[in-house]
Amino acid sequence: MGLLKIATAGSVDDGKSTLIGRLLYDTKSLTTDKLKAIEEKSKQRGFDYLDFSLATDGLIAEREQGITIDVAHIYFSTPNKSFIIADTPGHIEYTRNMVTGASTAQASIILIDARNGVVEQTYRHFFINNLLKIKEVIVAVNKMDLVNFSEEKFQNIKNEIEYLATKSDFKKEQITFIPISALKGDNVVEKSTQIPWYQGETLLHHLEKIDTTLTSDHAKARFPVQTVIRPKTTDYHDFRAYAGKIYGGDFSVGDEVIVLPSLTKSTIKNIYFFDQEFDKATSGSSVSITLTDDVNISRGDMIVKVDETPTISKDLEATICWMDKEPLEVSQKYYLKHGVNDVQAKITNLSTILHTDFSGLEENPSKLTLNQIGDVQLKVSKSLFFDSYKQHKYNGAFILINPKTNNTVGVGFIK
Repeated sequence: MGLLKIATAGSVDDGKSTLIGRLLYDTKSLTTDKLKAIEEKSKQRGFDYLDFSLATDGLIAEREQGITIDVAHIYFSTPNKSFIIADTPGHIEYTRNMVTGASTAQASIILIDARNGVVEQTYRHFFINNLLKIKEVIVAVNKMDLVNFSEEKFQNIKNEIEYLATKSDFKKEQITFIPISALKGDNVVEKSTQIPWYQGETLLHHLEKIDTTLTSDHAKARFPVQTVIRPKTTDYHDFRAYAGKIYGGDFSVGDEVIVLPSLTKSTIKNIYFFDQEFDKATSGSSVSITLTDDVNISRGDMIVKVDETPTISKDLEATICWMDKEPLEVSQKYYLKHGVNDVQAKITNLSTILHTDFSGLEENPSKLTLNQIGDVQLKVSKSLFFDSYKQHKYNGAFILINPKTNNTVGVGFIK
């Protein structure tokens, strides 16, 4: 059984929370007390149906206003797969929350209200999914029951999104279109009898078929060292291993590797998981590695294969989503956290602001404000070893931290 991480996106009142509640209800993933609370609250509001959005809107302000503000993570399983859904806000002022929620997703569901069609937020969310290199996008055309399950309405939306995709990096096969009614349950878990013109899968069936190993294309193996293991016991007096998590590819005993930043070469001698030894470890594995040579390695170093070295530099070009009320301006200094490395960073140039409706660029802006996305150049205090975000999601991303407030102010994607 695999685990699929999904992000939802959509404009206000497109029905994201209702859709997730429907998925939980139809897969019998709601607890008895949660279901009872939904029934009672729906009755208090005078609804003749269950308000499934109550299953995910956890903040008091969310329940009172009927909107999503924070990113909620919802867990549920079917006999075929486990899921984690990030229910992200639809309001423009919470764009940063949407970026956060989608940053670890393997797939994304973009909801569109069939009555309203493609709106400004649809462009924005599609842009962010493209920026984050989400591998699988499901465009769920919701509230089909309110347009009499019109094939024409659905087709018009599909045509518009397919045209939008021509401006992005998405390939046609990466986008799936499904007409649904989250409130009524049509094509969510069970096949709808109201939409005979649609011959495709239900939303859940499609989600169950998505490859859970979706990562960066042909990502190379990266092993950032978290800590050095030196047991102070007689039996393991000379034991030295390097603990961390593998990202991107895999490592095997006998692989020739190079240690960064020292550029020292060695060979993998052992791979351990707790007290078990393996010949090979794949991406996502948290392991300890020993080398044939006694190499000086510390936290923050990285082990890679000799023919798969990343870029090593103090200069970076990146796209940044700004998350702070205080704007980003040229010459400002921050802490940059890249994996397990923390370095000082200075913004040397703010070249463009990217318009998230695909309308173009703003050249040479003076600052980058809350929820805006722009291209910058940075200089860091010591060399980092990195890949472009397109080639390697883990090793191509970083966050910026304000040294005065300790707040995370931006998330960056290296070009």
